[in-house]
Amino acid sequence: MGTGENVGGRHVGVGHGIYVSYDGGKHWENKGLKKSEHISKIIVNPKNSQEIWVASQGPLWSSGGERGLYKTVDGGNTWKLVLSSNEWTGVTDLVMDPRNEKILYAATWQRHRNIAAYIGGGEGSALYKSIDGGENWTKLKNGLPTTDMGKIGLAISPINPDVLYAAIELDRKKGAIYRSDNQGGDWTKMSDVVSGGTGPHYYQELVASPFIFDKIYLMDVRAQISNDGGKTFYTMKESDKHSDNHSLTFKLNDPNYLLIGTDGGIYESFDNTENWKYVNNLPTTQFYKLAVDDAEPFYNIFGGTQDNNSQGGPSRTLRNDGIANSDWFVLMGGDGHQPATEPGNPNIVYAQSQQGYLNRIDRTTGEAVFIKPQSGIDEPYERNNWDSPILVSNHDPKRLYFGTQRVWRSDNRGDSWKPISGDLTKNEERFTLPIMGKQQSWDAAWDVYAMSTYNTITSLSESAIDENIIFAGTDDGIIQYTKNGGNTWTKTPVSNLPGVPSTAFVNDIKTDLHNKETVYIALDNHKFGDYKPYLFKSTNGGKTWIPITKGIQDNALVWRLVQDHVNPNLLFLGTEYGLYISINQGENWLKFSQGLPTISVKDLAIQKRENDLVAATFGRGFYVLDDYSALREINEASVSKAQLFKPRKALQYEPIRGGTSSQGGSYFTANNPDFGAIFTYYLPESFDSKKSKRQKNEKTLKKENKNIPFPGWDALDSEKNEQEATIIFIIKDANGGFVDKINSAYKKGVNRTAWNLKKQIIASVDIDKINKPSSINTFVEPGIYNVTMYEDIAGKVTQLGSTQFFEVERIRQNILENPNKNNIDAYITDLTALKRDVNTLTNQFNNASKKALAFKNALAYVTKEPGNLEPEINKLIETMYSLKQLLNGYASKDEVGEKDIPTLSSRISVAQTGLYRGTYGPTKMHIESYQMAKELYNKLKPKMDNFITIEIPKVEKLLKDAGAPPIFD
Repeated sequence: MGTGENVGGRHVGVGHGIYVSYDGGKHWENKGLKKSEHISKIIVNPKNSQEIWVASQGPLWSSGGERGLYKTVDGGNTWKLVLSSNEWTGVTDLVMDPRNEKILYAATWQRHRNIAAYIGGGEGSALYKSIDGGENWTKLKNGLPTTDMGKIGLAISPINPDVLYAAIELDRKKGAIYRSDNQGGDWTKMSDVVSGGTGPHYYQELVASPFIFDKIYLMDVRAQISNDGGKTFYTMKESDKHSDNHSLTFKLNDPNYLLIGTDGGIYESFDNTENWKYVNNLPTTQFYKLAVDDAEPFYNIFGGTQDNNSQGGPSRTLRNDGIANSDWFVLMGGDGHQPATEPGNPNIVYAQSQQGYLNRIDRTTGEAVFIKPQSGIDEPYERNNWDSPILVSNHDPKRLYFGTQRVWRSDNRGDSWKPISGDLTKNEERFTLPIMGKQQSWDAAWDVYAMSTYNTITSLSESAIDENIIFAGTDDGIIQYTKNGGNTWTKTPVSNLPGVPSTAFVNDIKTDLHNKETVYIALDNHKFGDYKPYLFKSTNGGKTWIPITKGIQDNALVWRLVQDHVNPNLLFLGTEYGLYISINQGENWLKFSQGLPTISVKDLAIQKRENDLVAATFGRGFYVLDDYSALREINEASVSKAQLFKPRKALQYEPIRGGTSSQGGSYFTANNPDFGAIFTYYLPESFDSKKSKRQKNEKTLKKENKNIPFPGWDALDSEKNEQEATIIFIIKDANGGFVDKINSAYKKGVNRTAWNLKKQIIASVDIDKINKPSSINTFVEPGIYNVTMYEDIAGKVTQLGSTQFFEVERIRQNILENPNKNNIDAYITDLTALKRDVNTLTNQFNNASKKALAFKNALAYVTKEPGNLEPEINKLIETMYSLKQLLNGYASKDEVGEKDIPTLSSRISVAQTGLYRGTYGPTKMHIESYQMAKELYNKLKPKMDNFITIEIPKVEKLLKDAGAPPIFD
């Protein structure tokens, strides 16, 4: 598997070489080429899997690296560079003659991108052929363009491999399709077709049909198809399908099947492109930025995506199946970027597409109002970053700030704007700046169409303490701040910060929520090939800065920082390779990515009411860390002892049954947060059992190559008989009354367990089903509760930590009121007592019935003449079956599924349904069912008692007197 995207785009994934799996993808091993950054193609010799060719395009943002065509003959243990060009050129495509693995064709591509501009071609772009397995290469020229070329897509006909096709980018996004019918010896221009959309650098993959000769597919914003070897093209049918196509494959046994990869995911066609099926269970959305609102009872998350609109969706649903794709909605189209929400008014959301196309959306109607600030007459045009910053004021929810090359302010939600700064950037002419190591001719392969305008503001921050303090950062390495609301600004080049290059891009500025003199800044120089984390802090209002990167891996460029609104020392940091946390205001950082994939975390936001941390990843959607408030209490001193942290408010409702169990494997849902009250606790150590202690000691002895003594039989039995340690939670109501008890794992670190907000009233417990008691479970009343944590080690119970109080809030109310609501508690008490009596009687009867049947078998051991005992036992068994019929109904009807008159157990079951779900409680019908069950019980009990206490002992004595051995239960 090669890593790193093979495109020239502005937001491109950087790889770390080539990986191999020997167990079908369960585990992966890096096999080198770690400096390649963008691997284009891998071909494994079909006759010898140890021989592999790797096309490496090499770094996009800088020269050098491991670029070119690499070959291994030992399965990737060693690599040899067999084709290379200049320091800006790599290999973008590679094909093999299916008849002869020695014949290879390669396309090279010269390109370079930085913050300001992109050049996508040069003298290094060319076509090559090898006839000796890649050891030597010949440049192909006959009939090919003589001018500089850009990105080249290659395809070889599977039907006639003498025929090759090349999609060649030329100057200014022009291009052509070329065809060779003599193994690359000569080429013929077929047409002027080239990939369009974002630009050829983003597409150009060429695929030849394995079923129809001279049918080729050109990947493009809308895929293009030619049936005549490239002379003419038509647009592939793509109704109900996303655009921006990048990869295509077929099933060799099905000419109607296509599998295509796009910016919007993967699609399948089973009818040769007539219709497309979306593969909707792959969470692969790339989010640039995010925002959260304060909607109740569950807040919403909004995010701007790469080529998939600005989207919104709930952080949680009332359904028990979680959050489905259908819960999400589109705010506005295009590439989505920084959204924003209005505190206290979740109906107002701000969303934008690329280049600052800003809109205000009213969610009550779905209407969007375009509110992008406009330059005045005779003013320069407003330069918007691809991802322009918007900020809702901490001091007035109607006030907005927006960044172009200037800072704009609106006091009426964007209806009107005024600039509060001049141009805060370097204001350069991008075409004068060096690219590919020097200034380039106007005639070079420039392309700045699908990228940011340069010299723009990229980050804004307003002090939560002082509304006059505003910071701005730019894409050209400038920090600006005002302390008087924008009347004057102070400029600091990022090169003034220790160890920072002048080209660093300001990814994020954050003013401290608790101290107006403290500011944080995240800088990024990856668009100059520098992936170091540049993270700084100022404690004097931006005058001087100190680095705060201790603990962050060297190549983890930093994207976003957020600070806890309660504990000023608690910080979270989104980086290219996951999430970090600091509990000392940045002095040290710890990787905090358990449960997260190794993915770019582009943005972070905190939902303050819920204390949730929300992460926007670039490739795996959103992740939420629910209620991180426990982290506020963790410090060096606290980690030496067990802690129970304060639970947040528990929301009580009856979950709605969502979906069905028959919607197929493609029905995707994300998990809701655990329902109920969540108890978070910390244990400094796991329980160390006798067995684990012995094994640790033996491991040390083995490592030291010493004898391992036999522990002895008593010690081994002691290990086997040792009980596991348990954590116990006792929940009580405001009056100190017992409500519930739950057990949880005794495990080192931070743990969580959930209480379902129900009170369990147990009628009885079956010894064979000890964990499934006969009980009634009802929601507790809203109010204040408390929880205490204990440990149980070998029967010794000890309280751990402090008792914590929390609130239970019922968030949904029935529209109807139960007229019996004041009698529900008494009803539960009565019903539980009846269940207990019935279960006790039933258990006694079942045991007596077993004994009655055993009596018949015990006749074989009687030493007296037959004839006297048999009638007694037969009569006893007849009585048993008669009582069973009264208790459970007709056995014959049950055998064939015929309906029967309601039995005692069915009456109790109906009476209990009034308590199964929700809070309405029992109706008159349920109460009547209870009363009928009580009456049936009162009628049945004397007969049962007679059978159990009189008839069974009488026959048992007769057996004993006749010489039968004792019969034990």
